[in-house]
Amino acid sequence: MIQKFTRRTMLALTVAAIATPVYAADKVKLRMSTPASETDQRSVALAEIFAPAVAEFATYEPHYNGSLIKQGSELESIASGDLEMSITSAQELAQFFPEYSIFATGYVHQDAAHQVAVFNDPLMDEFKQKAEDELGVKLLAVMYLGQRHVNLRQSKDELTVMKPEDLAGVNLRMPGTDAWQFLGKALGANPTPMAFTEVYTALQTGSVDGQDNPLPTVVDAKFYEVTNQIALTSHLVDLNYVAFSKAIWDELSEEQQATVKAAAEAAAESGRQKQLEKEQNLVDFLKEQGLEIYEPDLKAFREHVQGEYAGSELAKSWPDGLLDKINALGN
Repeated sequence: MIQKFTRRTMLALTVAAIATPVYAADKVKLRMSTPASETDQRSVALAEIFAPAVAEFATYEPHYNGSLIKQGSELESIASGDLEMSITSAQELAQFFPEYSIFATGYVHQDAAHQVAVFNDPLMDEFKQKAEDELGVKLLAVMYLGQRHVNLRQSKDELTVMKPEDLAGVNLRMPGTDAWQFLGKALGANPTPMAFTEVYTALQTGSVDGQDNPLPTVVDAKFYEVTNQIALTSHLVDLNYVAFSKAIWDELSEEQQATVKAAAEAAAESGRQKQLEKEQNLVDFLKEQGLEIYEPDLKAFREHVQGEYAGSELAKSWPDGLLDKINALGN
């Protein structure tokens, strides 16, 4: 089950605040850089839940739309001491630690609850420790971004995507990391690397044929204005991690550390529940906007994607037996 943060979390936050009186002049500045917008559920959750919880000893300073740090450079900025927080992906972490690519693999995570179970399981301990020791990044919580689907400019009459071979020759925008590009190829498409902030214009002008994101992101970024269909491929139950500077973490007292972690988990839970609710409601909204929405042959996609990963260079970096352990935590 997805972890709930109620009286226990609030008690931890209250005790930490009482035990650690910090004056305003002593507050730690926590700059958070994200390519997401201010209205994105991840941004809202951190601003509304995380920021007030740590306000006794820290000032939360969010920067949206990649305005402070360019997308893809956040982890390096944390490592160099130029940034305190970001919302990062397994794909970005895989640039430094290839084994993280397993958490960005198509059809590995089953749903939002499975993500939480995996993140909190001892199997993640080695992964978290490596990010701390070698990159100076502490992963505080896992955020549910949603199930990613293929969103295209073409109408269903022009192109109906039922199987991977239907995506042959389709220029599908994917983030530029190797893990993302591999996933795009595994889906059968021609993956095109591009920053998130450039996608709307690229769809509008036809520089790309489509993009893949969860439905709430399609709505938040208004991609429905420049596309005509969504094939509900559900190829990735996408996640982000709340990334925090290990150097700043080590400067905090134990009570403050407990507050920061509990606040991040509470924010992640709030965003998770809102995202799940959004996903349930957005299909009708998108249909009202004129988009054709349908489910392809998921079995064909699943078999093809997993077959592409099997024996690949990405899979070679995965610890032996890890995929079986992840699967065992699911339904």
